[in-house]
Amino acid sequence: MERKPLIVAISSRALFDLDKSHQIYEQQGTQAYCDYQIDNEDVPLEPGTAYTLVRKLLALNDKDAKHPRVEIILLSRNSADTGLRVFNSIQHHKLAITRAVFTSGRSPYRYVAPFGANLFLSTSPEDVRKALDAGIAAATILPSNVGDNSESNDLRIAFDGDAVLFSDESERIYKEQGLAAFTENEQQTAKAPLSSGPFKDFLIALNHIQTEYGEGKSPIRTALVTARSAPAHERVIRTLRDWGIRIDEAIFLGGMDKGPFLKSFGADIFFDDQKGHCDSAREHVATGHVPHGIANEEK
Repeated sequence: MERKPLIVAISSRALFDLDKSHQIYEQQGTQAYCDYQIDNEDVPLEPGTAYTLVRKLLALNDKDAKHPRVEIILLSRNSADTGLRVFNSIQHHKLAITRAVFTSGRSPYRYVAPFGANLFLSTSPEDVRKALDAGIAAATILPSNVGDNSESNDLRIAFDGDAVLFSDESERIYKEQGLAAFTENEQQTAKAPLSSGPFKDFLIALNHIQTEYGEGKSPIRTALVTARSAPAHERVIRTLRDWGIRIDEAIFLGGMDKGPFLKSFGADIFFDDQKGHCDSAREHVATGHVPHGIANEEK
């Protein structure tokens, strides 16, 4: 049976630094933007926030293998004409990306499902919400104070727990009834697995790739970085065990800022549902906000 690759759909603004181009669009309009991109189509774009993640994902592919482990799909609001600069930049940076959609200003999210994407990364919160509503793992890539994390060849991906890997069922108790009620519930239900969150299937897909390597040889390392602390840790550990998912590192912070720990882990990207945690994280690592669960419901 042919192995299905891990498919990641990504917007051009998440992959490359298009801030200057977007500023021209905002201030001068569509035609000025188009003229600027065409005039500079041979000038390669600089890496964006998710560039290192994409490069390391593509590095998981064996050059001589018939079937890749990972495929990256570019989804862009550029037109095909202005998108030529994006494709030229892909070639300049030697990224093995061959499939793309250019929608001339319209939302490209509707193409995420037909490509069979396991993950969608975009700078558009609206597109990300639509993908999540369609049952696809998705995150809004935030501006981050992060350089090229090239000191490690490993691909390092970190996840929050509640409302990301798991459902927000426990987080709802915490938000609505407080810490004491949350802790009591987690102790009483310690052996009852949590329901699935939007990123469960993406983590499973990463796990499948990890198992293709020998013991201790996988170039992928995953981490759970959660505000939970003991005794609320047990249910999380038992849930992952019930799912048959291996997580390489689990960090229970009990409410401490996540950013410094993510920097120590060397995360190429971190996914969290809460804006406050994302703000801490993006000072140190590339960060994707997952607008899912009670923390993102309109008051």
